[in-house]
Amino acid sequence: MPFNMGFGEVLIILVVVLLLFGAKRIPEIAGSLGKGINSFKKNLSEVEGTFKESVRESAPLESSPRRDPLPASDRPAAAHPEELDRPEPKRLLS
Repeated sequence: MPFNMGFGEVLIILVVVLLLFGAKRIPEIAGSLGKGINSFKKNLSEVEGTFKESVRESAPLESSPRRDPLPASDRPAAAHPEELDRPEPKRLLS
């Protein structure tokens, strides 16, 4: 979300910060703020890396199609488990 602030608004905010914290404390606050932001970014990248690694380990890559070792004509027909117990139907006409 961009902030639509002009030079005047930024200057007023800086003056208020200067009055609240004093000139000596502003570098300390800025330094600790920078360290906090860097720590946050580091932790965020570690979590993202861990997440990506766990997704990579849990799901195999399906980018390339699987190849069957047998051509379609040599493959046995797929049957439902119910059909495996049925006997071969008798042929009435030979």
